Amino acid sequence: MRRICIFGAGAIGGHLAARLAEGGAEVSIVARGEQLSAIRERGIVVRTHDGTLLRCRPRIASDDPREIGPQDAVLVTVKAPALPQVAACIAPLLDPATAVAFVMNGLPWWYADGDTGPLAPLALPELDPDGALHRAVAAERVIGGVVYSACTVVEPGLIHSEHASIKLVLGEPDGRVGARAGAIANFFQAGGMPCEVTPDIRAEVWGKLLGNLASGPLCLLSRRSMLETFSDPAIRAAAVRIVEEGMALAAAVLGHPLGGSAETRIARLADTDHKPSILQDLEMGRPLEVQALFSLPLRLARIAGVPTPTLDLMVALAARTAGLGGR
Repeated sequence: MRRICIFGAGAIGGHLAARLAEGGAEVSIVARGEQLSAIRERGIVVRTHDGTLLRCRPRIASDDPREIGPQDAVLVTVKAPALPQVAACIAPLLDPATAVAFVMNGLPWWYADGDTGPLAPLALPELDPDGALHRAVAAERVIGGVVYSACTVVEPGLIHSEHASIKLVLGEPDGRVGARAGAIANFFQAGGMPCEVTPDIRAEVWGKLLGNLASGPLCLLSRRSMLETFSDPAIRAAAVRIVEEGMALAAAVLGHPLGGSAETRIARLADTDHKPSILQDLEMGRPLEVQALFSLPLRLARIAGVPTPTLDLMVALAARTAGLGGR
């Protein structure tokens, strides 16, 4: 495996592209707009927390996957609202053996496929309402991905990675620890990004989602970074309660508890002077990932009988103030 395409080279996608290139992969990129123009002209530059510059000159950068052709692996790093466009145009990147890793926030569209938790086989049709993703990307291709990397596009083609605590976790939805996820992980590790392969990718999804559930609504309300938002003791206490509710929900859905404490999880977020991506999207006038991040977890809470009063309130308030008219 060497040919790897990043589908969606925004802040996270651009950072991952640079790490792959640094690790020796042959990188191609699907992007659009000013970001694509800058990548074609200058490539991608990632400035890390300590001032190190990583550079990626992709083999091909295009808004048309037909110009790129079949790949050994594709990493989809778009936001959930853009998934229908992925389904519509990903086919030229796929040959019979191509793996497709979805490195995204929130509950992923493939979550119910092969799930063996207490709520299985619960369907989550909202994540792929017309089945387009299941038709375009066969279930056997899918690799789940969870990334920790606070990144911002400073200007087209230039990305700032804001702290040293970066990590990518990959895993097969059926729990296998296969060679293809390991091959992708090797490139990231060689490129300086810690990357592990897990047999329980759904637990990793929930672990990341807990932070999104706390930081997303509260930072949408405050319009401030996590560091500024959680510096207020009352807001921080509310964030801890949200994570406690989220941990109870995760345990009910997964059938086992997640490790760590709510206080420890919030303490890590509170040290990060970074605006969550959903707040960045609001400020840029882009669609918000409300369904995958908030609406579906709340629906699962109702199904599982897990009370989430603090999360309910904060999501409702954030939806109103963001102009979404409710959840």
